[in-house]
Amino acid sequence: MALTNLPLNALRAFEAAARNLSFTRAGLELRVTQAAVSQQVKTLEEILGVPLFRRLPRGLALTAEGEALLPVLTDAFRRIASTLDRFEGGRLREVLMLGAVGTFVTGWLLPRLAEFRAAHPFVDLRLMTNNNRVDLAGEGLDLAIRFGDGAWHGTEALRLFTAPLAPLCAPAIARRLRQPADLLRETLLRSYRMDEWPRWFALSDLAAPNIRGFVFDSSLTMAEAAMQGAGVALLPARMFDRELRAGRLQRPFAAEVETGAYWLTRLKSRAETPAMAAFRTWLLAQPEAVAD
Repeated sequence: MALTNLPLNALRAFEAAARNLSFTRAGLELRVTQAAVSQQVKTLEEILGVPLFRRLPRGLALTAEGEALLPVLTDAFRRIASTLDRFEGGRLREVLMLGAVGTFVTGWLLPRLAEFRAAHPFVDLRLMTNNNRVDLAGEGLDLAIRFGDGAWHGTEALRLFTAPLAPLCAPAIARRLRQPADLLRETLLRSYRMDEWPRWFALSDLAAPNIRGFVFDSSLTMAEAAMQGAGVALLPARMFDRELRAGRLQRPFAAEVETGAYWLTRLKSRAETPAMAAFRTWLLAQPEAVAD
């Protein structure tokens, strides 16, 4: 049967009535009368030559044909609505799937997202946070901001900036820290990168203690633990500027260790779209994001 023979209003009336199992509720949703919905469904049934509902004394029930048609129409109308929602200002908005390390998102990106949207309203940004372990292809990401050395197989990486690690802790703990050796008596919170504290202690010519205890896969979670007084965390201080200015975290020592940088990455096999190019250009134009 040719699609042109099927009236759109009748298909919409059936879909609404089938979801609600009520002509009355479908009419309220579509802002037409119950009788209009009933007539549209009857018209569709006549065109198809099959009943789509069983009319019961107290409501409706779908026939086998109706059950087969409902999910197809629901998905089709959802996709139409989703596409129409992407039109804005005479231009089709383009979806950009971005993955990013949670610390970078909260510490740097979120305060600037309004600026990006104002500059590029055609980009429909979808943001997914992670703990630096990301699969660009498997997660359907166009771009990912991650922390490391920039060497990821099959990936193009643009260096943004470094974020050296420094000890951060709650004010109560900071008050009893006079020199780096004082840290040897404190609980040291650690990430899954086991070399970070040893490298920091080496800056002060100290041997790192045998660190035991919780291991965090997220700097955000570790920072929260530090703010609650659970211990001293080694964190990228520039990503926690708000917490430092508010006094929730303090930095007892200036020494910091560089373990990597933030990078904007994409698969080499992924062609760059206008939305990807717009985000890359905007990101690299930020004064704070130039490679340092």
